[in-house]
Amino acid sequence: MTNLDRIMQQIRREHIYIQTHNFPDPDAIASAYGLKQLLKHRGVEADICYKGKIERYNTDKLRELLETELFEIEHMPVPIGEEDEVILVDSQRGNSNIVDVPGKAIVCIDHHPFNCRFEYCFSDIRSKVGACASIIASYFFENQIPMNEKTATALAFGIRMDTMNLSRGVSKLDVEMIYQMYDLCDEDTIHILQNNNLYFEDLAVYSQAISSIEVYGNVSFADAGRDCPGGLVGSVSDFMLAIVMVDFSVVYSRDSEGIKLSVRSKKKFLDAGEIMKNSLEGLGSGGGHMEMAGGFVPFTGNEGEELLLIADIKERICTEIGKYTDKA
Repeated sequence: MTNLDRIMQQIRREHIYIQTHNFPDPDAIASAYGLKQLLKHRGVEADICYKGKIERYNTDKLRELLETELFEIEHMPVPIGEEDEVILVDSQRGNSNIVDVPGKAIVCIDHHPFNCRFEYCFSDIRSKVGACASIIASYFFENQIPMNEKTATALAFGIRMDTMNLSRGVSKLDVEMIYQMYDLCDEDTIHILQNNNLYFEDLAVYSQAISSIEVYGNVSFADAGRDCPGGLVGSVSDFMLAIVMVDFSVVYSRDSEGIKLSVRSKKKFLDAGEIMKNSLEGLGSGGGHMEMAGGFVPFTGNEGEELLLIADIKERICTEIGKYTDKA
């Protein structure tokens, strides 16, 4: 029995919902779309839903490519009910980057570190895999289900984006799925999507971050300004990690609810997920993969208090990194 067979055993309704994490990225959207096609092949209809908005240019272009509706949870034509069934992809209930919806979360498919606070009827959580899209792609091949060009293109793009073209957090499964989908996908479309990922106004965020960067040893901190989209904060963090002397990049942005952080690490002994989880304990929430992680600290005070909080966050992170450096 395959994992897809096990998933189908948990579904009791002819229509279900597939929920991604808030502000979904290409991996989340591709994974949700791929699962939607798998379920359709097995006779189950599904709607994809998420909280927030599609922030990046290439993510929005991916949505256009798929020609399928993605429903923002607060603007759904029919709200999710208590008896509706929900499958989570690229996310887990209880994490800070996803909202709970009224339906029953029966299945979880994810590649982030396991969150033990919620039990599903079935879960396929593989934290060693670089992209959730790789897990979804494997279901097609394990079950000998045909994959069309559109689906293959989306899944391949999702894998490439979450692994930085197979250079970050990549597993054997990611490589195998890219190989098996190579002749199925449209490489020209993937090239266009990968090389068109910035709006002109995004350059101001990079400028702000570059002008504010502070480096302490091998750790950099940069301010992406106010109300910066989460996806862009992550891209700036990737950019900062390219600096030769930087092994651990932290980029933050502030909004009306608090401070969000995006973190990247190029050293295996500097586990970004663990460092953020430990650094923000009691202050906010943090976690993620070894190579990339994030965090959020709620805050509604004045600007002076905000500056003190940011200084505290920086000190906490540097102190935590010091513990890991001493062990290395």
